[in-house]
Amino acid sequence: MSTTLTEKPSEISSGRRLLRGMPWLVVRQHRVALACILGLTLLTALWILYERNELVQLLDAKGWPEKDAGQPMDNNRSYNYITNIINGLPLILAVFIGAPLIAGDQENGTAQLVTTQSVTRRQWLIAKLGLAYGLALISGVVLSALFTWWWKPYRSVFLSEWTDGVIFDNTGPVLPAFLLFLTAAGTTIGALVRRMLPAMVGTFLFTAITTLFVWDEVRVRLGSPKMFTYPLDAEPPARFDEAYEVDRWVGSADGTLYGWGTCAEATEKAQNACIKDHGIVNNVIEYLDFGQMASMQWTAAGLLLAGAALLTAFTLWRVSRRPL
Repeated sequence: MSTTLTEKPSEISSGRRLLRGMPWLVVRQHRVALACILGLTLLTALWILYERNELVQLLDAKGWPEKDAGQPMDNNRSYNYITNIINGLPLILAVFIGAPLIAGDQENGTAQLVTTQSVTRRQWLIAKLGLAYGLALISGVVLSALFTWWWKPYRSVFLSEWTDGVIFDNTGPVLPAFLLFLTAAGTTIGALVRRMLPAMVGTFLFTAITTLFVWDEVRVRLGSPKMFTYPLDAEPPARFDEAYEVDRWVGSADGTLYGWGTCAEATEKAQNACIKDHGIVNNVIEYLDFGQMASMQWTAAGLLLAGAALLTAFTLWRVSRRPL
């Protein structure tokens, strides 16, 4: 009887656990957050699959692209809900996964308890960061791939431009890189603050400022603007429909540029006189071409991954050398 009782738990344990040691402990500790994020990712992925199928059927019924399909994505609630979820995912991961990751263990004493066992501090950190970064990477790659698959072939019927955050930040490599960067930022803030609630508040503010203000300015500066000149009374070619206009001028025949409102006079006669006096004969557009999107996205992803790497290195150094 005693032999049976002794062997049975070890057999059950070895048969059921796919993870062992510290990774298993970290997954178990954060199993609720893990289930919530993966569940949200799965539901959003299934929703995108359904909406793409609906869009394809609608466009086929209208004979697109041979015939004009109108604006099927105008006031599309499902599209708005999906983009809101994806746009909110970096905030969710940063505040609810990154910020409490280390700060929570430091505040409640779990960090001291774990590191007094047969586990080193570095092993504990690697297991914690591995879970958070793995979750960010899986969610980002899955949703980015599906959203790109939905948007790119049918981008002409979407109202958002490719430079808008709702498109640029949620397609290609940008979304997973953004999730990794903000998760790393939340983890670093938590390691510095050492208290869970202040860390979550600080991470929320950092994420809001980064996504709403800083990144909008960075995004459009990742490309190399081009210049195009065409006659003053003409319309720009159709190939500029997908271009992002950075700035616009009017110019003279010798190449001198004037602000777009230089000859915005009260009467047409005064306006024509101003145009003649300045010798203005051309419109000049500074623009970013849609063909630059891929290189801009990889540049953005590189910057975000470099930031995540620096924050991770700092967190490892800080927590490894400071008392828990």
